[in-house]
Amino acid sequence: MSSPKDRPVAVGDAAPDFTLPDQTGTARRFADLRLNNGAMRPVVLYFYPGNFTPICTKEACAFRDSYADFVDAGAAVIGVSGDSPESHARFASTMGLGFTLLSDSSGDTRRLYGVAKSFGLLAGRVTYVIDSSGLVRMVYNAPMRAAAHVRNALELVRKLGTE
Repeated sequence: MSSPKDRPVAVGDAAPDFTLPDQTGTARRFADLRLNNGAMRPVVLYFYPGNFTPICTKEACAFRDSYADFVDAGAAVIGVSGDSPESHARFASTMGLGFTLLSDSSGDTRRLYGVAKSFGLLAGRVTYVIDSSGLVRMVYNAPMRAAAHVRNALELVRKLGTE
């Protein structure tokens, strides 16, 4: 993993690569998660404070409810929080999540992307849409508007499919 940047990842930047364990404990490289049948695909990478909290659960369920639309648009959805792989497994199972959750227990990936704390206390809620070439096309930071993260990401992913 490269060192933290002097500024947060922004629109137009190349999405930094990283490796984190998923909800099964398997180390997953971001570049590999972007692959689909040998081709790179768009990815919605969303950072959230924690499993089983009200707003995070609402956000995860909104991604779950729109997951087929993301897949139809050719995109992957990946959630990242500081929770353990075991907590992610319980969260995914309880909420019926069909997408990958990654455990950033050290906070290194959050720092790599420059995801700041919300209200100075909680891990931040930021969604990135990364196109098939690996460029960040959207950064959406709205800690209290979980459903808007999903709507905005899906709208852009669909637009990328027509470019």
